[in-house]
Amino acid sequence: MNAAASGTLLTAADVRELAAALGLRPTKQRGQNFVIDANTVRRIVRAAEVGEEDSVLEVGPGLGSLTLALLGAAGHVTAVEIDDVLAAALPATVEARLPGRAGRFALVHADALRVTELPGPPPDTLVANLPYNVAVPVLLHLLATFPGIRRALVMVQSEVADRLAAGPGSKVYGVPSVKTAWYAHARRAGAIGRTVFWPAPNVDSGLVALTRREPPPTAASREEVFAVVDAAFAQRRKTLRAALAGWAGSAAGAEAACAAAGVAAGARGEQLTVAEFARLAEWKARGA
Repeated sequence: MNAAASGTLLTAADVRELAAALGLRPTKQRGQNFVIDANTVRRIVRAAEVGEEDSVLEVGPGLGSLTLALLGAAGHVTAVEIDDVLAAALPATVEARLPGRAGRFALVHADALRVTELPGPPPDTLVANLPYNVAVPVLLHLLATFPGIRRALVMVQSEVADRLAAGPGSKVYGVPSVKTAWYAHARRAGAIGRTVFWPAPNVDSGLVALTRREPPPTAASREEVFAVVDAAFAQRRKTLRAALAGWAGSAAGAEAACAAAGVAAGARGEQLTVAEFARLAEWKARGA
């Protein structure tokens, strides 16, 4: 069955009618910008390569525009929604629009940043329209918490998409880039215009596709690696010798860490790969 072909997807009028019936006014605080274009949700499902064998985790389903398209293609969908009104209404929308698939749907009423367990089959795919203000923390939390997620497609603010997909040497390469690279390979998967949302946001959006990979081999823990990443980018213009002095205990310690990791102490954080950050963290983890 395909939701897009069966006429079950929400139109712009449907979205506004549902919102009116619920007395809902989208809030900036929770980044509520609902997708009102059926072609956009079809495009997202195609780009995510969702199939019948997949168990999908969706974050921020809102009124259900993307949820219905995912349910039409996936074996199971679990949606995490923080908003009380939206969480209460979504199961009824699924039942009304896709009654034959309602048994494949689960709703978790919670903050995605606090979710540690999910009902139903473990997710192997993440598809989400992430609120701009918490996009990176939510993505990193979910990748860390659910290692069975092998691939993801997230819609985020265009500038955030650039950062997530950036490589070393890029002007926008930073903490989100490195921490995402610990879990997955990220690439830009397209742009999304403002007019497909209601209300229309003041920024453009972008799609980022992620494919899970093993973190670089290291004796350091993820927390230890992320600590040196945070230190290196705390003051972007400083060299590693200066930026890591606090982390390493002194400038001399920072130089020793760089020497052990095989990176130049005069380099800056934006020049290092995630593997090089892992080698820096290893120096401290070994008690050097």
